[in-house]
Amino acid sequence: MELLVFVLLLALAGVFAGLVGSLTGVGGAVIVIPVLVLAFGAPFPIAAGAGLVTVLATSATTGAVYVRRHLTDLRIGMFLEIATVPGALVGASLTVLLVHRDLNDALLVALGGVLLVVFASSLVRLGGPPAGDVVADPRSQALGLSGVYHDERLDRDVPYRAARTNPALGVSFGAGLVSGMFGIGGGVFKVFALEHYLRLPMKVATATSNFMIGVTAAAGAGVLLAAGYVDPYVAAPAAIGTAVGAAAGSRLLPGLRNRTVRYVFLFVIAGLAVETVLRGLGVL
Repeated sequence: MELLVFVLLLALAGVFAGLVGSLTGVGGAVIVIPVLVLAFGAPFPIAAGAGLVTVLATSATTGAVYVRRHLTDLRIGMFLEIATVPGALVGASLTVLLVHRDLNDALLVALGGVLLVVFASSLVRLGGPPAGDVVADPRSQALGLSGVYHDERLDRDVPYRAARTNPALGVSFGAGLVSGMFGIGGGVFKVFALEHYLRLPMKVATATSNFMIGVTAAAGAGVLLAAGYVDPYVAAPAAIGTAVGAAAGSRLLPGLRNRTVRYVFLFVIAGLAVETVLRGLGVL
């Protein structure tokens, strides 16, 4: 009976996590991991392993929907994966090496600080120029990192082109590193790289991030699985619930305004930043 209650509660948490993750492009692990650690007392490596599995569920569920609606830019996503996959492998390997040490709390505080910087920068850009008014750098022009998507809310086609690829690659490597170490998918940083540096519309950035987090999570999850930190009794119900929530979120996104998606994104970043800092300081 206790096992059944655990599975049901975790699945319900996964539904909410998948909904938030699909709307913001950050993956559902930002909700699942705190629930596992704080509410269920799961060891951090087990929570991180389950978190990466839920990220895979979110990406697999929403990816097909966003691709079919022509919101996901596969070319730009795969270009940035050149940096995120190596980062995820390094991050997951570091987690395995540090699991028996006392450095996790300090790393959580550092992660929270970085998220606060991302939050502040994104908040400042709320009143910035539209993402289409950009000048593509030479690499972006050579690789054809541009496209058009139909905005259902505006009822018109919106063109876009990628701007600064060098800083976007750097942030993407950091996203992979964070994903592998903390199991959160790294979508927070991916959306930041896509929207802030490449200057993509928020809906395209969210959809592309949802595609990217699955590839990144697969790399990190492989390392944690080999180390024995992916528990199927924990990961399976969370992943099923996340898939259900992600399916619902993927159908809501196209009809929302870019500004609405941005506000949801900011809310998730702020909550994640505060939670990681407090957990790292031992307050939670």
